[in-house]
Amino acid sequence: MLGVTGTPAVAAHPNALISTATIAVRYHTVDVNGIKIFYREAGDSSKPTILLLHGFPSSSHMYRDLLPLLSPYFHVVAPDYPGSGNSDAPSEAVFEPTFANLTTVTEGFVQKMSLKHFIIYMQDFGGPVGFRMAVHHPDWVRGFIIQNANAYLDGLSADNIKGIRSLEGELTPAGKQFADSTVEPQFTELMYRTGVRNAADLDPDAWKADLQTLQNPDSKRIQRALIINYHTNLDQYPTWQAYFKKYQPKALIVWGKNDQIFLPPGAEAYKRDLPKAEIHFFDTGHFALEEDASGIADQIIRSYGQE
Repeated sequence: MLGVTGTPAVAAHPNALISTATIAVRYHTVDVNGIKIFYREAGDSSKPTILLLHGFPSSSHMYRDLLPLLSPYFHVVAPDYPGSGNSDAPSEAVFEPTFANLTTVTEGFVQKMSLKHFIIYMQDFGGPVGFRMAVHHPDWVRGFIIQNANAYLDGLSADNIKGIRSLEGELTPAGKQFADSTVEPQFTELMYRTGVRNAADLDPDAWKADLQTLQNPDSKRIQRALIINYHTNLDQYPTWQAYFKKYQPKALIVWGKNDQIFLPPGAEAYKRDLPKAEIHFFDTGHFALEEDASGIADQIIRSYGQE
């Protein structure tokens, strides 16, 4: 099913309206291999679990509006990666910032939390982490919710591919300049504002929370290093696509169609290997939840709430 959503929300869930009442979100930390990992949790653990993996340079804070909407139907858990949000920003000796190592820490978090069989929500950086984890542990995966997270070159412009590839090997002056620019305040705010319906209505706390994290020199170092390491994800695309073909996981794709980083063809490309995937485009940008949390929650409840 392919749909386009141009309003902040779609029709209500058939069995119950999504309540906007405040629902308790719990805040905890857990030690994973000597690293303090912060996470947000809501809902009853006897219900289906959704593990929510955030993007760059964000944190579980990006899910602040979604968690209360989903918690009547699901057990929702959203960790901060090392160097993000309220988690530790460990030294290079403790944590080398690569996507492979980010996945290892996230797998350790899953095991520490005793999560067994769950849905993975992925946005941006969450895609490389979630898809690596799925390849390593296919039995963990109950399904995917993919939100502006890439697994196909179709989702990247030629200039973006060139820029990512320029970060391989020894950094050139141009590559260094690009990597440095991604952890500057202007870049973060631009990611939030580009492609949205009404920039004046955006919550500035969204990017200010990210910028506060980037004020920590160790967090900034980790985020910059992950940008430089991003090319390793492109190398993994064939492996992830082979996983899709073999296991045919259920996939709900919700995508901000005005995203200038991960383009709409990246959403449509999933249908090549996951023909039963359901795709919904929203008239917003890269951080689609900022304008469309209720509409995205509704699609998640429709797709997974009856299981």
